[in-house]
Amino acid sequence: MNIVHAMRTPCGVRRSLAFWSFGIVAVLALAGCGSGAPYSDTVNPVSPPNSMNQQPCGGSGCGTAMVSLTDAPGDFVSYIVNVDSLTLTRSDGTVVQTVPVTTQVDFAQLVDLSEIVSADQIPPGHYVSAALTLDYTNATLVVDTGSGDVTVPAADILSGSTGQPLTGQVTMNLSLGSDEQLVITQGTVANLALDFNLLASNTVNLTANPITVTVNPTLTASLAPDTTKQIHVRGPLVSVSTSADDYVINVRPFQDASNTTGQITIGVTDSTTYLINGTSYTGSAGLTQLNTVADGTLTSTYGTWDRTSGTLTATQVLVGPNVEGSTMSAVQGTVLARSGDTLTVGNGLLFRPMAEGASAAGLSFQQQISVTIGSGTAVTEDGQAGSFTATDISVGQQVRISGTLDAGATAGTSTLDATAGTVLMLPTSGLGLVTATATGSVTVGLQQLGTAEASALNFAGTGATSQQDATATSYSVSVPSSISTSEANGTAVAFSGFVTPFGSAPPDFAASTLVDYGQAQAVFEARWPSPGVMTPFSTLTGSELLLSQATLQSTSQKVVHIGWQTLDLTTLSSGLQLLPDTSGTAQQSFAIAHLMSHTIDSFSTFDDLATALATDLNGTTGVVQVVAEGTYVSGALTADHVIVTLDD
Repeated sequence: MNIVHAMRTPCGVRRSLAFWSFGIVAVLALAGCGSGAPYSDTVNPVSPPNSMNQQPCGGSGCGTAMVSLTDAPGDFVSYIVNVDSLTLTRSDGTVVQTVPVTTQVDFAQLVDLSEIVSADQIPPGHYVSAALTLDYTNATLVVDTGSGDVTVPAADILSGSTGQPLTGQVTMNLSLGSDEQLVITQGTVANLALDFNLLASNTVNLTANPITVTVNPTLTASLAPDTTKQIHVRGPLVSVSTSADDYVINVRPFQDASNTTGQITIGVTDSTTYLINGTSYTGSAGLTQLNTVADGTLTSTYGTWDRTSGTLTATQVLVGPNVEGSTMSAVQGTVLARSGDTLTVGNGLLFRPMAEGASAAGLSFQQQISVTIGSGTAVTEDGQAGSFTATDISVGQQVRISGTLDAGATAGTSTLDATAGTVLMLPTSGLGLVTATATGSVTVGLQQLGTAEASALNFAGTGATSQQDATATSYSVSVPSSISTSEANGTAVAFSGFVTPFGSAPPDFAASTLVDYGQAQAVFEARWPSPGVMTPFSTLTGSELLLSQATLQSTSQKVVHIGWQTLDLTTLSSGLQLLPDTSGTAQQSFAIAHLMSHTIDSFSTFDDLATALATDLNGTTGVVQVVAEGTYVSGALTADHVIVTLDD
């Protein structure tokens, strides 16, 4: 029986890299999100694009499509696989390929991001299914074990269907219900948001020697990108309109060097920030400068999606060497230490562009990489105006750095020369237990900063004097006066902002947010060996799913984790309630996965999920897994995401 390691980190904190992250979007006019999603572990299950009944769209009746891929968190520091295909199938059998090229994706980087990778015009009609094909042949899965990060060998990445090494493709087919199909009509734009749930899709067995990962892909859907996450889109510049306050790009999927998949118009505001060839701008000055950039220059945009108007508005625009896929290599991770002009960056995702050689191009995970900076390094801070230099980069800061990579990269001893490159300081999240409070500040016992555990950080040189260097046991965080600092000692808090410049602490960190983590997102997971538990819910209604204490005790694979904290469910004498989230603020998705028949039914409401479960749990079918996310208080988890896996 597989033992599943409970995540020590909160949703999105360990892997909250607002990186060049890689996901999927095709722009679809849709009436709703549907249900049903079979998958198979067969090799080459999808025909090559040129053999599909694929109809290009050249007529005026076509609609623009937007399909986004994001990810729920799991026990992974890095999860690199190839995306081979994303297709849409119309009711008459017409298949439209929206991602025409194979490309690498790190799903661990999609926890806080939704990615637009296609904005093609597609023929009108009712689209009844979508198929996403992943290839695990050269996969890199790095597991967070709680005592270190472990890269899982290919031989130990197993198919959930066969129990054998998963060395080929996995296809997930999401079938949409008859009254919830994607309806493409002329001039319409809407979204189908897909979520490849890492936690529900993978079982990590930490007791095996070596560690194994069993893959049972689970894909859910909702009507629009999660508005709590940034939207990212990448591609070459087409045009700029200073009068309309927008610009147009050709969408380029993932890190692809040449292909484009349609166009998208992006709006800007007076607060939009720009990093153009290493120089920062804000508002109209940035758009004016963007208008001078040559057409075809690669851009990368982070922004927000408005569901009502169906528009994307940029919060940050990157142009030039900071963009993934430019002529320079790039790494994103957390600064673990600094000595003079040498940074040690940990848990880094390294991208090598095709310009450095076809055999070297692509993604790789780096436990550590040495980075050299200097007076010629262009330094900016995400979303912040003003002038920054290399002295602003300190230990614990989340960074994206571009430069020239040395030849040792292939041996895992990389050095990145950024003396003529760029550093973008990204908003950094931290976790800790409160040890003291004062007006405008809290002191915490630091648990984690960026993607690094506190124990991995070397704070030497961070203080104005050596006696003032930051320490993990007494890490000082300043907060705006508008934020209360009334948390009691021992309270778990999450904070986000930027690390104080090197050599100038205290305070050690300037936070823009501070959250009592007891009110933050929690994740519940439980697994039972086949054939599962036949009556897992002692209450099964549209207002409550109740797992009794006896059900919880029937397996040792059960946990509610909030950040690095694990709750003891044996204390819940009345069991665990899963309740619907009626706040109307959270993105919601629900699904029933049928393990043996390889289908997944996706639902848009908690009530629909409960109704389907009442039918499916007929006394002969058992539940082998429940995964739920939401807010936990006193034995009740108010869930915005629930996946129930049946042994049928």
